[in-house]
Amino acid sequence: MKEKNSTKFRVERTKDYTVMSNHHLRNRNLSMKAKGLLSLILSLSEDWEYSIRGLAKICKEGEAALCSTLNELETQGYITRTRQRDEKGRLGAMEYIIYESPKKRENTEIKPTPPTGENPGQGNHVLESPHRVPLIRVVQSREIEAK
Repeated sequence: MKEKNSTKFRVERTKDYTVMSNHHLRNRNLSMKAKGLLSLILSLSEDWEYSIRGLAKICKEGEAALCSTLNELETQGYITRTRQRDEKGRLGAMEYIIYESPKKRENTEIKPTPPTGENPGQGNHVLESPHRVPLIRVVQSREIEAK
């Protein structure tokens, strides 16, 4: 039996819409903030420059809030990230891979790198700047790679 004064919601559709999995939207373990950020990321066009700095420009939240939300998505399996290295083995950008549905976490045990026998010396060591823009790659039915 319907209530007489029940509230109704109506969605007016436009031509500019996004098709995505409902999994993250129905996942009770994700905060609304994480659901919204993942939905936003999945809605961006393939040629959009994916970065934390870029996301901060189109969101109310700053980079720190976005990073904490990305950490939540990683914990829940919607994101994996790997540290890139250059040809000389120096630390480079962080690469994020975003999934529409969570992936099981693989064994994340860190194995020590065997010594090369070379002395690294005290030359100019390049450390990653804390402001370096990480790479973000979105995995949907098609793959998008940031430049």
